Amino acid sequence: MIDVKNIVRGFKTPESRWARFGPYYAMFPVEFAFDVIKKYSKEGDFIIDPFAGRCSSIYAGGVLGRHSLGIEINPVGWLYGTVKLEPASKDEVVDRLMEIYSKRNYYKRAVERMPKFYRMCYCDEVLKFLLVARQHLDWKNNSIDATLMSILLVYLHGKLGEGMSNQMRMTKSMGINYSVNWWKKNKLTSPPEINPVEFVMKKLDWRYKKGKPKVFDSNVILGDSTIELKKIVRKSQETDVKYSLLFTSPPYCSVTDYYADQWLRLWLLGGSEVPVSNPGKHKGRFTNKKDYYNLLDSVFGNCALLMDEESTIYVRTDKREYTFNTTLEILQKHFPNHKAKISKKPFKKKTQTEIHGNSSKEMGEIDIIMRK
Repeated sequence: MIDVKNIVRGFKTPESRWARFGPYYAMFPVEFAFDVIKKYSKEGDFIIDPFAGRCSSIYAGGVLGRHSLGIEINPVGWLYGTVKLEPASKDEVVDRLMEIYSKRNYYKRAVERMPKFYRMCYCDEVLKFLLVARQHLDWKNNSIDATLMSILLVYLHGKLGEGMSNQMRMTKSMGINYSVNWWKKNKLTSPPEINPVEFVMKKLDWRYKKGKPKVFDSNVILGDSTIELKKIVRKSQETDVKYSLLFTSPPYCSVTDYYADQWLRLWLLGGSEVPVSNPGKHKGRFTNKKDYYNLLDSVFGNCALLMDEESTIYVRTDKREYTFNTTLEILQKHFPNHKAKISKKPFKKKTQTEIHGNSSKEMGEIDIIMRK
């Protein structure tokens, strides 16, 4: 039987080694995810998270023996989640690492053409390696490539000595001009000299030291929940599967742009060389209140078709008036026979939400728990 304390407090088991895998904006605390899953569901239940982020809820559900299904629109979060649910074997990842590294010298001229930001952010050896990985890792379709790419994403940038980059935050990708000016001001114009193979091998040794996690029947879909949920509803009607727990945290209105905040990691996945706000639907900052309402209405409306009559709805949202009132109104619309309990969660310290965009006086988050 899994000892939850070992997962949330230490690194003694494979499950604990992978539980916090992947720095990500506004992520669920691991302890919170395990507590909610354990309290509001039982082994063998079906649970769903349509805004899965780095998939802490899905991971907790799988480790605790629940059939767990998540949907995530951002490939960075999806990659973290899908890999920690079922990482490839270490030997396979190491072999692929060496194969990628062996191609690095073909990219010498490409490195010389890279913008100043990249030359200041990474030494040439790292940058050549990253360009090979960007070109050759089939992270969407190959589990070995996905596992290696996810490791690279985790350590793509961070504090000196903790990542492959010059000094940067780990969770959020900083802007190009801001970074260049900051490095110049702080006399950090030369990136650290790092051998990427030696660096990644140390990270792999630590991550796999206790083995691979045992995760029960869990999956995360890369896609838009307004589209993917319709497919899941059709399949559920065919199989008569009902979900006992909806556990999620939707994006907060006007707080952040998940794509701009992760632009450097998205670049490694094949995206733009410069930060851009993604024009795709449901991929940018939600400044249009009508679009925000319609997103939640569609997602929670489809989720309602999946849920068991005695299900629990657990939603963490923003304390600010519009986000909270809209979320509560839509939940009550689609779950009219459930009673709502409101639990305020004030920020006790700097959180990702506060640091990266929520400067409102109405600081904090609110949990909406709905049960019959």
